[in-house]
Amino acid sequence: MSTKPILHRDDPEAEPLVGNIKVTRDDWLNVAMDVLISDGVDQIKVLNLAERMAVSRSSFYWYFKSRQELLDALLARWQATNTAALIAQAEAPANTITGAVCNVHRCVVNTDLFDTALDFAVRDWARKSGKVRRSLDQSDARRMEALHAMFVRYGYSEIEAETRARVLYYMQIGYDLAQLNEPMSTRISMVPHYLYVFTGVEPRPEEVAEFSAYSQRYWKGAPS
Repeated sequence: MSTKPILHRDDPEAEPLVGNIKVTRDDWLNVAMDVLISDGVDQIKVLNLAERMAVSRSSFYWYFKSRQELLDALLARWQATNTAALIAQAEAPANTITGAVCNVHRCVVNTDLFDTALDFAVRDWARKSGKVRRSLDQSDARRMEALHAMFVRYGYSEIEAETRARVLYYMQIGYDLAQLNEPMSTRISMVPHYLYVFTGVEPRPEEVAEFSAYSQRYWKGAPS
């Protein structure tokens, strides 16, 4: 679940701003990302963002030459967070393939690793922009390559690795799109069965227990 971004000036742990600076480049990016998620790319307008932060829109141009430069920065941040995180989790070491899939599914429960709402906002944006569509296609391909390589590492043939990577990735997209109001306890109870379906291997009890504990720490806001 997305939370409203805290501006630098309102963060008690941040270094104080100096001079006439009231907001930072990251503030513009964070508020723009919040608008992208909640209202869509069409509502990312300089005046709209400035009003949300109670600053003049002229300060926008201290950091960005144009609205398009801001949009490009948003897209780059999405690639550097969501896509990079999923690839890193697919490449993380694990003793078994079921443990490796648990690593990937940390992205599902930890929004600090992978922001699902942002991912869907970018997918919606891609329907309106050829440039974003190409970036999304490239990102999906990189994610799929990482999942494919993960299965190959554990001895699956090329075709089976590709098939299982597709099932794992596209099932999760559909699962998130359905927005099921499902208790966390129900999801956790299904983990060993999902792992078996994804891999064809029975997971170790300790893997399920570790992932369940991780989920309970990070699955904030989910009904129990």
